Amino acid sequence: MSDNVVRLHKTTNPPPVEPAPVTTLTVVPDAAPPAPVPLWVRSGHVIKRIATDERTTNTLRFTARHSLFVAGGARIVARRAWDGRTAARYERYMRTAEAAGNLEAAAEWEERGQRFRDARHRRRMDLLHSPVEAARGILVGTGMGIGGLVALGIVLAIATKDASEVVTPLMAVIEFVHLLITIVTVVWGPLLSIGPFLALLALWAVGRHQQAAPHWALPANVRSGEGEPVTPSIVVKALRDLGVPALARAIKEMGDAGASMLGPITIAGCGVEVDVTLPSGVSTNEVQAKRRKLAENLTRHEHEVFITIPQAARTVRLWIADSGALDEPIGPSPLVTDDTMTADYKKGRAPWGQDLRGDAAALSLYQRHLLITGLSNQGKTVALRSLALWLALDKSVQFLMGDLKGVGDWAMFDDLADVLIQGPTDEHVIQVTEMVESAVDEMNRRIQAPPGTTFPPLIVLVDEAQVAFMCPAKDEDKRPYGGSKANSRYFMAVRKIHNQGRAVNVLMWQGTQDPTNENLPKLVREGAHTRASLALGTESQARMALGDKAVDGGAAPNLLRPGLDRGTLVVASDGIAIPAGQSSLTVRTHYIDDDAETITDRARALRDGVTTLHAIARGEDHDPLADIAAVIGDAPRVRTKDVLARLATRNADAYGGWSFLDLKRVLDAAAGPYKSDGVMVVSRDRVARALAHRDTDGSASAD
Repeated sequence: MSDNVVRLHKTTNPPPVEPAPVTTLTVVPDAAPPAPVPLWVRSGHVIKRIATDERTTNTLRFTARHSLFVAGGARIVARRAWDGRTAARYERYMRTAEAAGNLEAAAEWEERGQRFRDARHRRRMDLLHSPVEAARGILVGTGMGIGGLVALGIVLAIATKDASEVVTPLMAVIEFVHLLITIVTVVWGPLLSIGPFLALLALWAVGRHQQAAPHWALPANVRSGEGEPVTPSIVVKALRDLGVPALARAIKEMGDAGASMLGPITIAGCGVEVDVTLPSGVSTNEVQAKRRKLAENLTRHEHEVFITIPQAARTVRLWIADSGALDEPIGPSPLVTDDTMTADYKKGRAPWGQDLRGDAAALSLYQRHLLITGLSNQGKTVALRSLALWLALDKSVQFLMGDLKGVGDWAMFDDLADVLIQGPTDEHVIQVTEMVESAVDEMNRRIQAPPGTTFPPLIVLVDEAQVAFMCPAKDEDKRPYGGSKANSRYFMAVRKIHNQGRAVNVLMWQGTQDPTNENLPKLVREGAHTRASLALGTESQARMALGDKAVDGGAAPNLLRPGLDRGTLVVASDGIAIPAGQSSLTVRTHYIDDDAETITDRARALRDGVTTLHAIARGEDHDPLADIAAVIGDAPRVRTKDVLARLATRNADAYGGWSFLDLKRVLDAAAGPYKSDGVMVVSRDRVARALAHRDTDGSASAD
């Protein structure tokens, strides 16, 4: 049986297998439950949550505010009473005048104070005799009153034949006095009870009107100051907290708390303007250097406060915009709204936009070279183009235009400008350079004309001029087109026009971006009579754009906001009305985009027809007759002087020195100039026939 058991055991045993890994379980005793949070901790959290709740803070602020209004009102009433009873007011005004250096005003206030003291002394001396005089008056008045009442009673007794009527008027007065005493007795008790409450209410009203409470206790809209009107106290407080120790100390020492520093606060467009006379020891540049802090003290953004230096000594002029007003667009240009407007180059002014006061900003362009600069995409081309659009409405004005951006911003001047070159490549720079050089040749021809000769305005306009200054291309003589050296062709051509062009109405207009000494040389930027700048990055760039005088006088295009102040520029020029004492003016220009085509259509209608050249002819090979036909274009006839000017523009080397005799020599008898309405003109059809006849003869000879 044991064998069987053993055998059975052997047969039923499974084959050996890999033993499974043994996992050791460690029995951890139960962790102790967390200790309960003490009651005082839970209560502290609840109290903190309640104390920091907005409803709690608003309630506490409301309670503190109205309680402190009473204390503030009491302080104000006490101050007024003290000023009324003493000479403290005159003392304050006298110290203020002395601090401002106005000795005459100080002497006047001292004299007024002495007169007040003399009058007060007389009143006090009169009080010594007043009891006797009062008693005497009472006795005399009482006697006369009783006598009058008795006399009236006698009259009544005689009239009624009743002797008792003699005392009737006297008794009536006695009863009236008794009634008054009764009324006072009844009212006096409640009046004593509510009198203090009425006094507290009056003090609270005074404190509430003056907002006589700490800043933290005031309502949220008052604490933020958003949209708060500008008052003298706000301006003085902003100056006091500006961080200029001498200014803060002087305001503290002034008896009127600095109010005498301020001139009248006047409405100026979408803001207000005030002149501030600084006390001795404080310079104007100390205030200018803290423009941002001053704006924040006035609860404004930096771009909403402008600081300029007026004509008066030791004075700054603050222009403070209404909150958000500068973010609103201005109205459309008169060029768009008035389709009958024309231009006058000599006497007119171009409607450019509005200044910060809301007045129209109009610019005279007569014999003034122009430079407009700024960062990219800030509205430079639109600002420059709006001036050209206005001037195009004077049919005597001629344009030579180079657009070195080449995206069509000036395409509407096709068939209006004599030359229009568009493109950003070196080849376009070469064409623009030769265009400017042709203008130099025209300028020299005009200078050599007999004295007294008048010439039509010739505007040489180059947009994105920094491309020309930075061009690395050189001509066959190794002379660079770009750069600012003595052999740089574009630079020297611009300099020549700046030097002598104004006298013969040849003017240089340039638009550049992001100015540096490399892409806008010093001699070029200082040769412009009108200099304007949109938003820039640094003060050094602002000085390049406008000059040191304008920046030192408060011009700050570097503080304009790129993107947000697009189209707003700072202009320094004698061609625009600038307030006395200021060196620049901030202008928000009109935006003219789609309507530009309509304006140029009106300008074309004023002219006989202009053929726009899109390239400048180069080299010695030229055909005078073909060139004459080309410059006449589609116009039926063109004045001879215009033909000569266009030929000089087309090829200055070949035609720059031409006169009327040269033109007449080229044109044969069939195509020669003739008079029309008393003016010598060249006929398009005659030139075309002469050219066709010449080509036919040439073909026959060839055969």
